[in-house]
Amino acid sequence: MKKRLALVLTAAVLSLTMLAACSNKDNGDVKESAADTAEQTVSEEETESTTLSPEEQAYYDKIMQPVTSLPQLEGVKEGDTIATIHTNKGDIKVWFFPEYAPKAVENFTTHAKDGYYDGTPFHRVMEGFMIQGGDPEGTGMGGESIWGEPFEVEPSFALRHFRGALCMAKSSQPVSIGSQFYIVQNNGLSDDEKSQLEQLKAQADTPFYEDLTVGQTYWPESVIDEYIEHGGTPALDMQYTVFGQVYEGMDVVDAIASVEKKESESGELSVPLEDIHVESIEVGTYGQ
Repeated sequence: MKKRLALVLTAAVLSLTMLAACSNKDNGDVKESAADTAEQTVSEEETESTTLSPEEQAYYDKIMQPVTSLPQLEGVKEGDTIATIHTNKGDIKVWFFPEYAPKAVENFTTHAKDGYYDGTPFHRVMEGFMIQGGDPEGTGMGGESIWGEPFEVEPSFALRHFRGALCMAKSSQPVSIGSQFYIVQNNGLSDDEKSQLEQLKAQADTPFYEDLTVGQTYWPESVIDEYIEHGGTPALDMQYTVFGQVYEGMDVVDAIASVEKKESESGELSVPLEDIHVESIEVGTYGQ
């Protein structure tokens, strides 16, 4: 039986990572609701008659590779492309993963070199979740990619929403990435979230549908332990592009997330009362 892997993947990720939906965080712009995502699932009768194009098959074969490397946990290495995000609260240093997210890395580093981000505010900050910027308009509605049109998510089980992950924001549309980015700030999961992750350790050999195996294939213990020990937002894995990781300056991220805020037009307590912005971004090579 030929299944549409995209939809099976969505169902699998929802079943394994409903953590955010179970929490009281409002993830707003950077997260589709569980209801929106669930609408993408189809009946078994529909999946039986659905086939993939060669391009679709190649894409899903790529993203469904078992986890063999976790570069965020390996740390920054000599020769890696890095960037220093100079803000008026201090510097945040990140390194990138072009092997897994080439479009997002090219988009961000090109914008950075061109000065596109200079002076742009962190327009949405939520302690216990993330800080978001990269919109020249400062409204959360602006910004475009270096190609002048939106581009798609580049998901990978090798890159996760650990604390300090640098990710591209998007709307609920599948192809909607422009210039906005966010850094995961959450430094601790709830007891319920931790319990759900712990349960995955006991499912290493449990088949999930006939296309997937949960547990060590996609949720190795090192991933679970990192989330439990240091925090992050596991429910966003595979829904957004992770393309970098902070290696210095998380204290600055925490300081930005903790400023006083007012409500946005949607009623979310996320708009900084003080000006917090990117002064410039310097792109370089680690060790040079």
